[in-house]
Amino acid sequence: MSAPQQVADHTLRGAIANGRMNRRAWLVTGLLVVFQIINFADKAVLGLVADPAIRELGLTAGEFGMIGSSFFFLFAISAVVVGFVAARVPTKWLLLSMGVAWAVIQFPMLAGGGAAVLLVTRIMLGAAEGPATPITLQHVHGWFAPAERGLPSSLVAAGSTLGPIIAAPVLAWIIAHPELGWRWAFGFLGVLGLVWSLAWLLVGRDGPFSHTARRRGTAAAHPGLSAHDGGDVPSSASSPETRAGGAGGGTATAAGSPRGTSGSIADRADALGIVPIRRILGTRMFAVAVLAGAGCFWAQGFLTTWSPKYLSSIVAVSPEAIGALSTLPWIVGALALLALGYASRFLMRRGVTVRWALGALFGGTLLVSGVCFLLLPGLQGAAAIAVVTVGAGLAMIYPLAPTAVAFCVSSKQRAAVMATLTGLASLGGVVAPAMVGGLMDAAGYVPAPKGVKESAEMIARLGAGMDTSFWAIGVYLVLVGALSVLLLNPDRTGTRLQERFAFSG
Repeated sequence: MSAPQQVADHTLRGAIANGRMNRRAWLVTGLLVVFQIINFADKAVLGLVADPAIRELGLTAGEFGMIGSSFFFLFAISAVVVGFVAARVPTKWLLLSMGVAWAVIQFPMLAGGGAAVLLVTRIMLGAAEGPATPITLQHVHGWFAPAERGLPSSLVAAGSTLGPIIAAPVLAWIIAHPELGWRWAFGFLGVLGLVWSLAWLLVGRDGPFSHTARRRGTAAAHPGLSAHDGGDVPSSASSPETRAGGAGGGTATAAGSPRGTSGSIADRADALGIVPIRRILGTRMFAVAVLAGAGCFWAQGFLTTWSPKYLSSIVAVSPEAIGALSTLPWIVGALALLALGYASRFLMRRGVTVRWALGALFGGTLLVSGVCFLLLPGLQGAAAIAVVTVGAGLAMIYPLAPTAVAFCVSSKQRAAVMATLTGLASLGGVVAPAMVGGLMDAAGYVPAPKGVKESAEMIARLGAGMDTSFWAIGVYLVLVGALSVLLLNPDRTGTRLQERFAFSG
């Protein structure tokens, strides 16, 4: 009778089965999940304070929509700049800087700032949060071998959807509390950001698979290190060649071209050579990822700016229920990310290429999201809540796009490429709040003054503006979802880039 097969300690399944957890890797992953929770709670707070803020500050729908869009004015620029900086600076310190900045930027609104202060702080917050997703993904990738990155990446990505789920009821309670009010929602997030920053300062560090660790020679210098002590490199992945083998166990040349591997780029992801950035950005795959990501950011922009207003005015939900119902799309998004992350990991461990295990799943999900938005105009009550929940929730899977693209570039270039992708895709977040607010204005909607109930005519005009935006984003998501299924192919793109343009560096 053959002895039972020993499962590698550095996998979550193996860690549980063998009783040997990579404690540091999963502790860091947990802190990054919390980091993303705060990140998206910071975004969601504007939508939750929409009604009292619009009335107290005397804003029109278009003006408030522009403030929502302002979050993304510097988002793209900062994402790209910090992404390139991450090639030389340990991501631990970049994450700490972001956490402190997010916290400090929240306090001016607590101190009594008006519309101008709200506009400026949202612009500053967007600049500080722009690099968050690519840098957190880059950091967590540094703690796991290529074939094992799907689950921790999805957990970190799910943090972005858990933010509103966890924060919305708390912030709604703070906003409704007579002794606190909507300004304390910003203050609460500031305090929370400072607490996280202190924890990260004490615990966070770059992992053994990060490009900074490789530059220090950590993996090569300690080939026998085990992962179970919070320590460093799994013994089964001690060299660049072995790490590149991933689930397929193959090897790769320095440039990353296949030799004795399966067709999946995951088999050699950590041994890829450097490619000129312009060549990567010029691929069809990168262009499709940007277009698809823009659709995801549109949905995020709608949820974080206008969703509570949609629920209160169009669906006629009570103020007490808005906080809970606002979380539903994010719950769907979190479940979708976890399900897709687990499915991609399951498939890749069985030799399925990244194109089908990740790219096609991403595209198919966006296509379903688009169909939901097309069905949404004209729906009322529970049907409207259900359809907007599924449609917007399934569009919360953006982190899968940079994760897929990251498979076909060198580890030294991943942060820069993912950040550039995020920056360009974030233009969808610029468009969404202003677009919805502008369409509401064009339909003749005028917000009621503070203390005055909105008329049925104004609610109908608000709904007409929102319905037009739903038609537009529905068509867009169907198109980019289909394109993603066809063209989001890291295996083919990565192989072609390595054959034509790779050089050592």
